[in-house]
Amino acid sequence: MARLFNPSPGLRDAAPNRWDWILLPLVLVLLVLAAYGAMQMSRPFVVGEALPISLDPANLPYYLMRTILRMFIALGFSLLFAFIFAALAAKYRAAEKAMIPLLDVLQSVPILGFQAIAIAPFIALFPGNLLGVECAAIFAIFTSQAWNMALSLYQSFRTVPPELNEAARIFRLSAWQRFWRLELPFAMPGLLWNMMMSMSGGWFFLVAAEAISVAGQDIKLPGIGSYIAVAIDQRNLGAIAWAIGAMLTGILLYDQLFFRPLLAWADRFRFEDTQGDTAQRSWVLDWGRRSRWLSAFSEWLAKGFQNAMGWFAERRDGTVARRQWLRLPTWWPRAWDVILVLACAFAFLRLGLFVHQDVGWGEALHVLGLGLITLCRVMLLIGLASLVWVPLSIWIGLRPRYSQKVQALAQFLAAFPVNLLFPLVVLLLVHFQLSPNIWLSPLMVFGTQWYILFNVVAGAATIPYELRLAADNLGLRGWLKWKRVYLPAVFPSFVTGAMTASGGSWNASIVAEYVSWGDTSLVADGLGSYIKQMTDAGDFHRIALGIGVMCIYVMLLNRFFWRRLYLRAESRR
Repeated sequence: MARLFNPSPGLRDAAPNRWDWILLPLVLVLLVLAAYGAMQMSRPFVVGEALPISLDPANLPYYLMRTILRMFIALGFSLLFAFIFAALAAKYRAAEKAMIPLLDVLQSVPILGFQAIAIAPFIALFPGNLLGVECAAIFAIFTSQAWNMALSLYQSFRTVPPELNEAARIFRLSAWQRFWRLELPFAMPGLLWNMMMSMSGGWFFLVAAEAISVAGQDIKLPGIGSYIAVAIDQRNLGAIAWAIGAMLTGILLYDQLFFRPLLAWADRFRFEDTQGDTAQRSWVLDWGRRSRWLSAFSEWLAKGFQNAMGWFAERRDGTVARRQWLRLPTWWPRAWDVILVLACAFAFLRLGLFVHQDVGWGEALHVLGLGLITLCRVMLLIGLASLVWVPLSIWIGLRPRYSQKVQALAQFLAAFPVNLLFPLVVLLLVHFQLSPNIWLSPLMVFGTQWYILFNVVAGAATIPYELRLAADNLGLRGWLKWKRVYLPAVFPSFVTGAMTASGGSWNASIVAEYVSWGDTSLVADGLGSYIKQMTDAGDFHRIALGIGVMCIYVMLLNRFFWRRLYLRAESRR
């Protein structure tokens, strides 16, 4: 262990060059900002204490720093969750039967529902300290980031090409080595694009995450989300414009300093012998490769990684006696199925008792009807978004010089909070006397359609260059080339993106079907508007009913529609 963490002689003796001196101020600034932000997150605080939010644009850099720090902390926990979830669900059939439906439920629960559960425990965990509220906000952002990353990793692990699996068996890689040497590198391009989408998803729900209500008190943590919330309350269009500019600045900064270098570095994991014309470029990564300190540090990390690969290596003598204790009895799969069926039956029994005693069957049928309306909206919007973004995303993914230009713009559009559109939407619908049932619907997919874009771009970027050359040599052109090469290649990525976009659209219906600006409110019939109205009324029984019905619809849709598409994608890999 000591050998793993002792710096190598190259790292100790490397003399700095000019690139080291150029990068040093940048690294120091980032470390100082992170340390200062962490210090501000942990200071004395008592519930009820005022945390004033100023709309002075001079405060926006500080608010932006606090927001980005929360989002990157949430991203780190989301990445850890995705690793554990995807590895278990993809490798163990019994775990998959329970974890995938659980993920369906988690992504369908609105962020407000998670926040209501998390606020009190976190505040109790850190009494008299702001860190409890900060943890609640980070947890809320985590719930907007983690599910699509876990789903992307799970899909990638299930669609590893058979020839790579065969090579791993020939080289006798252990499960630990397969994860780090095969499965994670294969999933890396798609994971990085989903990490970008997760960051944008965090921005999309930032107002709900940073503007918290607890014990009758409104707590607005310093950040862009709280700034937007105050600007909307005061109907200050100038402050909203400043907030949009700050969001764009933040997205451009972490795109250039974090995601662009990662995407360029991840080109080494492409499933092909040559990168052709698809290589990503990053000025930060180029500078880092020219830096002696960073080069020596990366060599030390690589050596440590190589040592870690031997921790759980496979034995070469062919014996499997040491794993006998891991084998479950033959009756266990059937017993596990029975347990799951009984658990589902118990859950439906409790739901039936809840409906019978607290809300009534008439109300439940009414909510089911509203859910059917929202279901039709979701499927229609996902279908229309797919027709637009699938061909465009393939075109972008095959041309990295364009994907690098679109990358930051797509992140900004995906991050744009839909409630910032409320003034324009209310003005247009009232002026032209348009039906809210029709014209509020696009708001549901405004922030979620980008899941399709990001996933399909990632899938298209991993199409082997040799396969494209072979298609050209065979004379494939036009629709035939798309039908035989491009569409089958991106189909698994599309299913992941469309499934996540569908779940996100259900969540977004809460803010899209009930729009208000000032004294004017526009309401569309649907499950989202029902939950929003019951939340405003404080009717917790009907809030629970609405969320429960939403979970049921999402689970049934995923089980009988998206799951079948997943199986088809696996059979055609």
